[in-house]
Amino acid sequence: MTGITLTTRITLTTINARYVHAALGLRYLRANMGALREATHIAEFVLGDRPADIAERLLADAPRIIGFGVYIWNVEETARVVAILKRVAPEITVIVGGPEVSYEIENQRVCELADYVVTGWGDVTFPKLCADIVAGVLPTTMPAQKIHAGVQPPMREIASPYGEYTDEDIARRFIYVEASRGCPFKCEFCLSALDKTAWPFEPERFLGELKALYDRGARHFRFVDRTFNLKIAASLAILEFFLARLSDDLFIHFELIPDHLPEKLKAAIARFPQGRLHFEVGIQTWDEAVQARISRKQDNALAETNLRWLREESPALIHVDLIAGLPGEDLATFGRGFDRLHALRPHEIQVGILKRLRGAPIARHTEQHAMRYSPDAPYVVLATDKLDFSEVQRIVRFARYWDLVGNSGRFHRTLPLLLTAAPFARFMQFTDWLYARTGKTHEFALEKLCGHLYDFLVGSGAETTAVAAAVAGDYEACGAKGRLPFMAAGVRPEPRAGVRGKLRQARHVHA
Repeated sequence: MTGITLTTRITLTTINARYVHAALGLRYLRANMGALREATHIAEFVLGDRPADIAERLLADAPRIIGFGVYIWNVEETARVVAILKRVAPEITVIVGGPEVSYEIENQRVCELADYVVTGWGDVTFPKLCADIVAGVLPTTMPAQKIHAGVQPPMREIASPYGEYTDEDIARRFIYVEASRGCPFKCEFCLSALDKTAWPFEPERFLGELKALYDRGARHFRFVDRTFNLKIAASLAILEFFLARLSDDLFIHFELIPDHLPEKLKAAIARFPQGRLHFEVGIQTWDEAVQARISRKQDNALAETNLRWLREESPALIHVDLIAGLPGEDLATFGRGFDRLHALRPHEIQVGILKRLRGAPIARHTEQHAMRYSPDAPYVVLATDKLDFSEVQRIVRFARYWDLVGNSGRFHRTLPLLLTAAPFARFMQFTDWLYARTGKTHEFALEKLCGHLYDFLVGSGAETTAVAAAVAGDYEACGAKGRLPFMAAGVRPEPRAGVRGKLRQARHVHA
């Protein structure tokens, strides 16, 4: 290709939430760079890295072009990095792409700072843009055409990204894969509502890619498909692939549609050992009026039946999402939804706060329902006509404390004492008490958290000996060596086998 020289260097980069999250999007881009692939390399960072340090490390490779993957969780940090680069190395062409810069581009700082913006699918458009820059067809900076709308190619023409995972990725990180892109549903809080349908990759090719990853040692697979169980034949083929390769360290994550679980799929799920499958199930809201308002089609009765089966009769770990702050839902209806879900005993209930994703159709409710969002990423709702600011803040704290106590897998003995007939109201009572006592929602050492639970329960009238035994039992089952102030000499239960030092999922397995 004209313009490619030994000094041609293209860097693909992003800021991940954590090291274990390897960016699938960057690997798609490199795999599709064509003649520029060998001149392109990937550099990933994590939240918490200093912007100046990121810029320095990027410049150390002397790139000609830097492409940034921009997401809701990293847009502010990315803008700071780009600002530094444009000050100290303005000759480098900066291209930004990703969900956060694909819609409502005007007045976004990171877009103003960048030389080019690629919106939507980047598999074809980003490589072509780079090729034109390298060939001198386009200027490197201050271009006349700044925004390039992503072209969506036929799925068979997209080069596979999985060969871009390194041996270190496979050994130490989650391996993200996708059997399909897009989503046929129109839930307005989600950017996938803008998709026309879901587009599958060719099944045999995809299974071949899975085999190559497995043969290289990959054992932790996270499917990013929005609707893994949309096409049951494809779902069964993937499950059968893994059933033929079961191992003690295999772990597979899928997102499931809650009201679509036919008997054939149940039969395949039931054949897995405990703890190998992790299902994320989006309930979001049980309120039928809210569901209709946000264009979410969900058979609640069938979803409830399927969740009950998954929890009681399947070996899978079940993580279910609820969203607080949806238009028209108040604290009471959300609380009833939480209680309904809690009665089904999923391993984890993720209480999320509504975010106004750029481009998502949820924006159409802003005026009618007085939806007020934070002006900064991740644009969480601050108040609605049904939830005032203080109520939203209480739910935010509830979500954080629930993750520490309810979702952590650490308090199997204590939770039954804490959650009485009305779990949401009871845990909200604990939430309000704990925040009033500590004034914080983070950085709770296990010993301190156990002490707070003990004090709250005893102060609420629970029997002291039973509380002490439960909290101390959970404390020691986590592998803690110290002694809590309330631990009696005889309170020293045996920890559950296999729990100490394990990930949260393992603690749920041994519940």
